[in-house]
Amino acid sequence: MRTYHCFWLLLWVGQHHQSSSSPLSKRTSGFPVKEKVLEVSGNNRKELNRSKRSWMWNQFFLLEEYTGSDYQYVGKLHSDQDKGDGSLKYILSGDGAGDLFIINENTGDIQATKRLDREEKPVYILRAQAINRKTGKPVEPESEFIIKIHDINDNEPMFTKDVYNASVPEMSDVGTFVVQVTATDADDPTYGNSAKVVYSILQGQPYFSVESETGIIKTALLNMDRENREQYQVVIQAKDMGGQMGGLSGTTTVNITLTDVNDNPPRFPQSTYQFKTPESALPDSPIGKIKANDADVGENAKIEYSITEGDGSDMFGIITDKDTQEGIITVKKALDFEKKRLYTLKVEATNTHVEARFLYLGPFKDSATVRILVEDVDEPPVFSRPAYIIEVKEDAQINSVIGTVSAQDPDGAKNPVKYSVDRHTDMDRVFNINSGNGSIFTSKPLDRETVLWHNITIIAAEINNPKQSSRVPVFIKVLDVNDNAPEFAMFYETFVCENAKAEQLIQTLSAVDKDDSFGGHQFSFSLAPEAASSSNFTLQDNRDNTAGIFTRKNRYSRHEMSMYLLPVVISDNDYPIQSSTETVTIRVCACDHRGKMLSCNAEALIHPTGLSTGALIAILLCIIILLVTVVLFAALRRQRKKEPLIISKEDIRDNIVSYNDEGGGEEDTQAFDIGTLRNPEAIEDNKLRRDIVPETLFMPRRTAAVRDNTDVRDFINQRLKENDIDPTAPPYDSLATYAYEGNGSVAESLSSLESVTTDGDQDYDYLSDWGPRFKKLADMYGAVDSDKDS
Repeated sequence: MRTYHCFWLLLWVGQHHQSSSSPLSKRTSGFPVKEKVLEVSGNNRKELNRSKRSWMWNQFFLLEEYTGSDYQYVGKLHSDQDKGDGSLKYILSGDGAGDLFIINENTGDIQATKRLDREEKPVYILRAQAINRKTGKPVEPESEFIIKIHDINDNEPMFTKDVYNASVPEMSDVGTFVVQVTATDADDPTYGNSAKVVYSILQGQPYFSVESETGIIKTALLNMDRENREQYQVVIQAKDMGGQMGGLSGTTTVNITLTDVNDNPPRFPQSTYQFKTPESALPDSPIGKIKANDADVGENAKIEYSITEGDGSDMFGIITDKDTQEGIITVKKALDFEKKRLYTLKVEATNTHVEARFLYLGPFKDSATVRILVEDVDEPPVFSRPAYIIEVKEDAQINSVIGTVSAQDPDGAKNPVKYSVDRHTDMDRVFNINSGNGSIFTSKPLDRETVLWHNITIIAAEINNPKQSSRVPVFIKVLDVNDNAPEFAMFYETFVCENAKAEQLIQTLSAVDKDDSFGGHQFSFSLAPEAASSSNFTLQDNRDNTAGIFTRKNRYSRHEMSMYLLPVVISDNDYPIQSSTETVTIRVCACDHRGKMLSCNAEALIHPTGLSTGALIAILLCIIILLVTVVLFAALRRQRKKEPLIISKEDIRDNIVSYNDEGGGEEDTQAFDIGTLRNPEAIEDNKLRRDIVPETLFMPRRTAAVRDNTDVRDFINQRLKENDIDPTAPPYDSLATYAYEGNGSVAESLSSLESVTTDGDQDYDYLSDWGPRFKKLADMYGAVDSDKDS
């Protein structure tokens, strides 16, 4: 549908009148030369006198979303200066001029070239002007006008979320708030009902409802139970035009979850449970599990188990597994099949978290009966006591019985038991036991002073099944008997001054006893009978386990007797009485007038002019210095070496050649056969060196072997004797070099020095056959022969 808006821009001619803005301008037919125009701006009025004017503006209106094939007509501009001769030209500028909006420069018609959308831009501000084509000057001032886009209902409501997720507690009252959804419409809310949105529920009834104006979703059904259905999907529609026919709409999905509340008590699936456990089950060991079912989840499904009554409430316990919500029945005390074989318990399961508003549904707990059967097992023997303490005197005879242990098989069969000693606890085999009746007896003598307590372990095992055994500790205390004589507390060695007076105390004695005495030891001291009458000293018992030695006469002489040995008898008062004889050493010493000892040596009187301490120290130092000097001299002699025959390589005669070719040493057994040197007769023909490959094969010369070189033997014996008696020789094995070939050596002499004394011509051609090592020697002697021939 095309809508035409014609706006004539004319000069208002007439009498004075009031003008106000109106949606359309009115066209007149007269154009006076001069006029008076009354402009109204707000509430102020003023009368203006001005020249003739041809423009008067108001806003244009244009519908959005034009769908026609032609350009959409907007309006028409016309100036009273336009005489229709084409002398004026209309120009349009501003928002969209030349692109969205075009103007016919001859007629002033304005058209929209494109489809407009109010939601993109609702208002366009443009400026219009009429100019003279020839001069290009405006005939009217530029004026501004507005093109406002009128809205149509072209946008459906849009929800802020495509999918809503909400939750509400189960068993909620009707009308409980769940969630609020919101939809917006891009149309103009101030123009018509295009943007007025109304909400309605398309899916989710009768469980939920929605408020049409606010979009608030509420519960619509009482006592919705999560255990029956947990998830609900609700579809909400938002429709504009106030929900009227022809309005646009949009939908969204709301996923609603019923959260759990504790509206279900725990329930045991069965009323009675039965378990079996062996009587050997250890405390805290599990024997069975029970579980009560709770339709709730999470915190509301937590269960606590307890034993409320029964004859085994003190023998068994139950704990709750927090992960599986199971009740685990455990053993609290040791079971005995022979005493009780069946226990009955009443177990209760209770919710830990209870909501008061659901208490009307009943108590949130349940109970069940648990029967526990104790099974018989082959048990080891049981001792009559958990531990035994036995006391025995240390003088007990070997093989005497010191105590008895007893163990019985607790099973109904009452199998016989045999006893033994765990030898890991009695390594010395001091005790033994009768395997039949459990009597413990000694097998070695006891000594309380060595070992006071013996801790052994007795094993009781069934004869028919030795694997069934048990152990019990036996603590044996060795009681003391008076079997040790008292003795001196220390070794006593004292002195008496030569100028001592009679009845003078020279030493106080004390004694100890290894035996134990509950009432305290009581020792008595006396001189031995053989010394009581002839002794030069007396002994006085102080009756407090001490005694004093006193002089019997005045003055003692070191020349007559330098040392006295005084025998003292010490006795105890226990039964049987034990005594011992100890000896006190008394030396006679020279003392000053205050009784301070000066010397106890008798020879000091014979040689009174002995050396002083300083003189002895000086003599000792001299001896040490002399010893150090001797040691240094001996060391220097051992390090002295013989001067070599040849001091340096420069001091060599012209006819002496040094090869510097050594063998491989003692370890080099491949270079030569040492046995050949020791036994010249062992030289074989054609026996070559094994460490090198010979370049030229030659036949070694054989010489007559000398069976016995007496001069060499005599030389070696002489040198050996000299080394044996040499005081400067080292005390360890050393190498002595004799360097003597002897007369008539098997190897003969290769020295060129001796050649000048030999007669006649010597043929040295065989040296050329000895290989490269003798090449230089062969050339030397070959050259000598050549010179001699020439």
